[in-house]
Amino acid sequence: MTGNESAGAGAIDVVTTIAEVRRITDGHRAAGRSVGFVPTMGYLHDGHGSLMRAAAADNDIVVASIFVNPLQFAPDEDLDSYPRDLDRDRSVAATNGVDLLFAPTTAEMYPHGAVLTTVSVDKLSQRWDGESRPTHFAGVATVVSKLFNIVGACRAYFGEKDFQQLAIIRRMAADLSMPVEVVGCPIVREPDGLAMSSRNVYLSPEDRCAAVVLRRALDAGEQAIRDGETDPETVTRALRSIVDGEPRARLDYAAVVDPVTLETPPVIESETRLLIAAYLGDTRLIDNCSVRTGQDRS
Repeated sequence: MTGNESAGAGAIDVVTTIAEVRRITDGHRAAGRSVGFVPTMGYLHDGHGSLMRAAAADNDIVVASIFVNPLQFAPDEDLDSYPRDLDRDRSVAATNGVDLLFAPTTAEMYPHGAVLTTVSVDKLSQRWDGESRPTHFAGVATVVSKLFNIVGACRAYFGEKDFQQLAIIRRMAADLSMPVEVVGCPIVREPDGLAMSSRNVYLSPEDRCAAVVLRRALDAGEQAIRDGETDPETVTRALRSIVDGEPRARLDYAAVVDPVTLETPPVIESETRLLIAAYLGDTRLIDNCSVRTGQDRS
């Protein structure tokens, strides 16, 4: 489909061209309306829905994008098999207050094929997920920069589940003086504590049961800090020991970091972020939590 496609009575419009999105969002801003933007790769769940609802509460118009960005997948990753269901996504977006859905093709986003210009955020991209997926964050920063340029001045909403990504996008927008306010939203979890993710669909029933080990590890690290532990390595060992005790899980990394620099502090003080990534079968999951003594976990 091209241009503007109506999804039927009560549904939202799906736009597939950059020019049309710009025309629509420019028109809303010219009329004095604020624009909220939720970039996604689709296969929407209630975690995405929470971002859309936050955008709808804060803004007059909400735009969401669905684009499985090839730049952020390594050759051995799941680009071809990444779950896609535009009809379902359109319904979820409409239910959660989205006014306009931008669903471009790869050719629309990258009309010249190979991309010669990329965006890279130094230091914040190098550790943690950056070590496991060396090309990932340059792909993320490049496509998000492009989407910000397409949508224009807005508030953009990202989930804290991808906390390193959120920190990178915040720094990119600030460094490049983008007219975008980056808003982080709390992690949405399943009833058993597993963070919602489009990749959870890959888990076998056995691995799905075992996947709650990520949250249990974070709980152990959080409790250690609340009990007075100030040594990051001791807390990291607590996270590792929980994952190591689950035979179906294989730890990628566990870390205690400053929430702005993403570096491990010499001593745990004030707000701290616990990061964890692990494989359940072939599926790699990430999670994190904020720990600030005397406040509820997130």
